[in-house]
Amino acid sequence: MTKLFVTGATGYIGGDAVYAIAHAHPELEVTALVRNSDKGAKVAAQYPDFNLVYGDLDATDLLTAEALKADIVLHCAHADHEGAANALVAGLGKKVDGKVGYLIHTSGTGMLSHADYVRKSYGVRSEKIFDDWDGVKEVTGMADDAIHRNVDKIILSAGTEYPGKVFSAVVAPPCINGPGRGPDNQDSGQVNSMTRAILKRGKGFQVEEGNNLWTDVHVQDLSNIYLSLVEDAIKGGKGATWGPDAYYFATKDDFVWGDVAKAIVKIAHEKKLIQTTEIDKVSTSEADKLTPHGAYLWGMNSRSRAIRAKKLFNWQPKQKSVFEMLPDVIEKEARGLGLTVGHAAEAAG
Repeated sequence: MTKLFVTGATGYIGGDAVYAIAHAHPELEVTALVRNSDKGAKVAAQYPDFNLVYGDLDATDLLTAEALKADIVLHCAHADHEGAANALVAGLGKKVDGKVGYLIHTSGTGMLSHADYVRKSYGVRSEKIFDDWDGVKEVTGMADDAIHRNVDKIILSAGTEYPGKVFSAVVAPPCINGPGRGPDNQDSGQVNSMTRAILKRGKGFQVEEGNNLWTDVHVQDLSNIYLSLVEDAIKGGKGATWGPDAYYFATKDDFVWGDVAKAIVKIAHEKKLIQTTEIDKVSTSEADKLTPHGAYLWGMNSRSRAIRAKKLFNWQPKQKSVFEMLPDVIEKEARGLGLTVGHAAEAAG
């Protein structure tokens, strides 16, 4: 029986990826790392057959031991935790008797904003687009001080460090939309946080001119890439790219952050959640006060093309775009802020 070890099963990305994998392959023996009994209870309620181990990403001995026992490791808990990445690689590298291990790590396309960050360029459109096929060397050769790069290097070099034992891949999602299907966190970060900030301040905003672009993907489309990689690992790793060039973007459409702000404001105003359709141009410092790293999340460019998954897995994003999901996002965030009540509460009242 193939053994899968998962970190981040209660997170937004990991939770949905595990859902897709577990439903497609119920025969897998899954062990999930959870931080505490509350998180463990949520995983157990949805997946009573999962094995649970308790600890955090600093529990390096535990991570190494579980990786050694696993055939496949799905690491979705943290894109920037060097200790956890090294511990998982070390565990897989301890395999003997010809056994091999596969490591699938979650990064992110925030790294593609590095040039904007260096220039301190916010709200300005860039035509630069990165791809994971012909342009993969540009991605894997990004500056060492770019976000996520420190851990990406650990993951991508695992096969060189342990040749014939460890086969690794990096999945780098862009801005993710759509509700997750996992046992705990089911909300996107970037779009939901902008929506929440607009509703709280009662007025729309964009970072500087708001002309910067990102790409988006629905979380369920994203999960199909993890599923394809796990399925390839189960079959012996012959159909996917593993190793130094194993970088997988997951992208559907480009969008302009200023357009997202306008769309949120339009819908929120129509729902009488805010009183004006005006949009402020906020500075980077103001954006950071609205949410941590707001200037980075909403003010820079990060454009990518998912060529590798399409070529190797025939991956096609089919779910709704970020704009199509906005009415649901606004409704949920408004309920969370107490601006509206849910259907059940409304009926009870």
